[in-house]
Amino acid sequence: MTPQDTYAKLIALLDERGASYRVIEHDPEGVTEAVSRLRGHDPRQAAKCIIVMVKVNKRERRYAAVVLPGTKRVDFERIKTLYNAVYAGFAPREAAERLAGTAVGTIPPFSFDEELELIADPEVLEFPEVFFNAARLDRTIALSGADYRAIAAPRVEPVADDRPAQSGG
Repeated sequence: MTPQDTYAKLIALLDERGASYRVIEHDPEGVTEAVSRLRGHDPRQAAKCIIVMVKVNKRERRYAAVVLPGTKRVDFERIKTLYNAVYAGFAPREAAERLAGTAVGTIPPFSFDEELELIADPEVLEFPEVFFNAARLDRTIALSGADYRAIAAPRVEPVADDRPAQSGG
């Protein structure tokens, strides 16, 4: 799947489900704080999606699309605990982009691949509207928080590190 396919699939899904959303066009940007300024919202409302690789044991690997507020980082220890795994960390870029159907930095908080479990931190769901790059650096979707939860149907687990994200991501 190409980024154009992922974008089209996402828009089609939102339209099909009657979601309350809008598309915001802006200069290409992948850094959460910077794109939040361009889009005009609090960075905590940015639903950033990180692809995580989980080694359940020596032979079994699983992947998760972890959705966090834009100001937070993934708590890999919590992910390990969720899967009763021996390791959790960033998925290799190639695997992340293959599973997400788009480039790192543009991954929407949805999963279109059965290998990719979608997990959202509860804090993402606290906002009436969430913002995310829509498989493109120059397009954002502003989506009703209730519609996001209903349509994406993520597994809701506290997976954000309580420390703020480092600037730049």
